Amino acid sequence: MLNWRRSLRTLWFTQFIAVGGFSFVTPFLPFYIQDMGVTDVRAVALWTGMASSACSVALALMAPVWGSLSDRYGRKVMVLRATLLGAFVLALQGLAVTPQQLVALRFLQGVFTGTIAASTTLVASIVPEDSRGASLGSLQAAVYLGTTLGPLLGGLSGAAFGYRRSFFITAGLLLLSGILVALFVEEGPIPAPDAGRRRLGGPRQVLTLLMASGGALLAMLLVRLLLRAGQLVPTAVMALFVQSLAPAGLSAAVLTGLVSGAAALGGAIGAPAIGGLGDRRGYRRVLLVSALLLAASFIPQALAPSVIWLIVWQFVAGVGEGGALAATLAILARLSRGGRQGTVFGLDASAAGAASAVGPIIGAASAAAFGLRAPFVLATLILGAGVLVIAARVPPDAPRAAEAAA
Repeated sequence: MLNWRRSLRTLWFTQFIAVGGFSFVTPFLPFYIQDMGVTDVRAVALWTGMASSACSVALALMAPVWGSLSDRYGRKVMVLRATLLGAFVLALQGLAVTPQQLVALRFLQGVFTGTIAASTTLVASIVPEDSRGASLGSLQAAVYLGTTLGPLLGGLSGAAFGYRRSFFITAGLLLLSGILVALFVEEGPIPAPDAGRRRLGGPRQVLTLLMASGGALLAMLLVRLLLRAGQLVPTAVMALFVQSLAPAGLSAAVLTGLVSGAAALGGAIGAPAIGGLGDRRGYRRVLLVSALLLAASFIPQALAPSVIWLIVWQFVAGVGEGGALAATLAILARLSRGGRQGTVFGLDASAAGAASAVGPIIGAASAAAFGLRAPFVLATLILGAGVLVIAARVPPDAPRAAEAAA
């Protein structure tokens, strides 16, 4: 009998390791580029931005491809692919000697990895439906914690062991993650691919899958895009906004870290707690309330008179974001019955990747035009649009795309 609880616990731990490992190198990436001989500050900023964007763009492009392959060949093998190839590519990054090599390797990292989408797909396929919200929320809590602690530990590692050795440490963490998945995660038998699944993956088949749900799947992907983009709008100027509120004598960098940590802590609490509530009360209702909470939390942030209030409302925003994400993933899992979880969660990863690229850019542009408080107002408007889409286009009992297609 499939021991899904042990598999979930293992995936929680390995996801925490993997996400923490991938964010391990973030704090010292600009300094690593400087060690390669780039001395001009603007050039360092440019190469750092290119290295970060290369990974995100490749991940957004490849996520539906890997998702479609997971529907054919299994989800566990995709988690192993993401972690083990990630370990290999990160080790190569520790050997890079030019910024061009680093950017190319970061692009390959995006091409071959994607542990979040792979692990989410696997959990959605093995967990019973009445425990899916809590389980997916718990997995997202591991993501929040890994994203929070990874850069902190990476900064300490870079200072203690050097930048190149830190890449090898990260590769070792990912290798450990892959070994644990191989030993302790069970998937169960892989359904034989029918003719429809063998053809799945092209644009025409993806469009058919989107339309087969009566628009519910397309609406959920739009919700994912709007909520993610809206939440990220202020991130590009958050440090500057904190600096404008910081009392004299206090480090703006430390305060910015506290603001980010408050949001991550709220997400780590909200995702499993509210996701479990969705198992009992309905995912659409929980999604709507969480999205409303997230949208409303940015209004007082725009008016925040001090950093303390910003921290408080970032925590509230994190709770809303975590709850909305858990409910969204549970609804997507329900819409992807019939062995197509990989394709659906691949599309979800692409939507999240596009939002991650667009959100900070429009936030920076609004701040440049209207001031540092403008991105918070814009975030409220974008998140409010997401709430309207949920209310208008996501039915309480959303149809299942795969069953409708069949």
